[in-house]
Amino acid sequence: MPVNPHESRPWLSSYAEGVPADIAEPTQTLPEMMFASVKAYGRRPALEFFGAVTTYHQLGEQIERAAEGLRRLGVEKGDRVALVLPNCPQHVVAFYAALRLGAIVVEHNPLYTARELRHQFEDHGARFAIVWDKVFDTVAGFPADLTLDRIVSVDITAALPFGKRLALRLPLPKARASRGRLTGTPKARNPLTWKKLLDHRRLSRRTPGPVLGDTALLQYTSGTTGDPKGAILTHSNLRANAMQGRAWVPGLVDGEETFYAVLPLFHAYGMTLCLTFAMSIGAKLVLFPAFDLDLVTDATRTSPPTFLPAVPPIYDQLARAASRGTLDLTTVRFAISGAMSLPVATVERWEEATGGLLVDGYGMTESSPVAIGNPIGRTRRPGTVGVPFPSTEIRVVDPADPSADMPAGERGELLIRGPQVFQGYWGRPGDTAATLLAGGWLRTGDIAEVSADGFVTIVDRLKELIITGGFNVSPSEVEDALEAHPDVVAAAVIGLPRSSGGEDVAAAVVLRDGAELDAGALRDFCRTRLTPYKVPKRITAVDDLPRSLIGKVLRREVRERMLSA
Repeated sequence: MPVNPHESRPWLSSYAEGVPADIAEPTQTLPEMMFASVKAYGRRPALEFFGAVTTYHQLGEQIERAAEGLRRLGVEKGDRVALVLPNCPQHVVAFYAALRLGAIVVEHNPLYTARELRHQFEDHGARFAIVWDKVFDTVAGFPADLTLDRIVSVDITAALPFGKRLALRLPLPKARASRGRLTGTPKARNPLTWKKLLDHRRLSRRTPGPVLGDTALLQYTSGTTGDPKGAILTHSNLRANAMQGRAWVPGLVDGEETFYAVLPLFHAYGMTLCLTFAMSIGAKLVLFPAFDLDLVTDATRTSPPTFLPAVPPIYDQLARAASRGTLDLTTVRFAISGAMSLPVATVERWEEATGGLLVDGYGMTESSPVAIGNPIGRTRRPGTVGVPFPSTEIRVVDPADPSADMPAGERGELLIRGPQVFQGYWGRPGDTAATLLAGGWLRTGDIAEVSADGFVTIVDRLKELIITGGFNVSPSEVEDALEAHPDVVAAAVIGLPRSSGGEDVAAAVVLRDGAELDAGALRDFCRTRLTPYKVPKRITAVDDLPRSLIGKVLRREVRERMLSA
């Protein structure tokens, strides 16, 4: 007898109209996907940056010229190409140019400290890097044993409209401050520039590219254990997740949508929703180097958004501006939140201000990243993260024995399986075996409760990672930075909830005898070792830290104490 899929996947009955139970198997690599959009939507705007527009045809030309430039530098299939860039047109071009050659892109946060970046470069061993000119000297200053062959310096202001480039050169304090935020001058003599890289003919069409099973991306994450490592994502993984995203929102019109890239492209969430999903449907992608309310407000006047992926604090800020009448968001038909819990109050505020839908989803870097989402329609259920995506399965298991399923309705560790699940961690077979189980099941490290009709609620997590601003922070890394200060004997770092969703990094510190707490000085010290979002917002001095019998600091108990205080 035929199997009724609704019996094994009860959540299918909650799907929005038009959403399929499964997606087809991917048939395109990411470059093939991009050039299909170039062919179909050549005259349509692909990118917009401070008003400067790049069409799909122009984007395709730039990708092929950059790919030829990289080929001449010696980039070959399987080489790692590190990107250390903010959101800008050059980021999109570099991403697809490297992939066109079959190289592996490695994304990096350009605001990381030298120490944080070096750790990742030591791990992946890239020989080529394309970096923002503001951080060129940082990467160029890495020790010789990192074997970087060539570093390309990118001035993102070159992508600005002529008038804005001219305004940045005015001898005015405001212009100098803006210029300083957007560009820098490398100390190296005659560095290889992005302009020089593109000063070539187009790559030959006969040049072989990647195949679906090839690794496309190493995306660094603290994963389920807290130690940053590179998640291996193939062309098939990433293409499948873009296809799942497209299937999830049947109301989108290919070739006519406008996405806002307020999320960083170097983050898994921004990468999939903007770099792949948006490009796959011929959308116009409006790029912002960082989220700025004034920049978004200006952009809405000329390029109103229709689809917005973001995080709860951004939705809150935008909704409040819209309610004051300073911002029109009524063109946004669909908004998807991720990376942290979405408060129901934020949903209500957003939908009242915009008239559009705001739903949240769930995933992790290891699932490309989206695996679960609230339906786009009347069946959505605020307070949950939704139901599994098409072609995605879930299980709830005993955390102590992930081979044992929990009884229906009981809480347990959430497992995920689907075409978007990663291939493992770069150079870490032990971590891979602990996270990726037999049969392709991904351990999330999150404790979930699943309703009878398949809606998932995340109630706790096994991992002790802190999620702040959509980024994962390893407590151990922050503790190491604090304990490097001469006044700190020991530290425990935990996450404390924000009313707007997500967490603040908080620390309890034991000081040396005679020392007094100077929270500001400790934060300044941490900023020399950590990127800003990892620096503790709250620091409390304590006499001692709760420890287990073997001396391990009990972070959960520290968190309970700080919450009660």
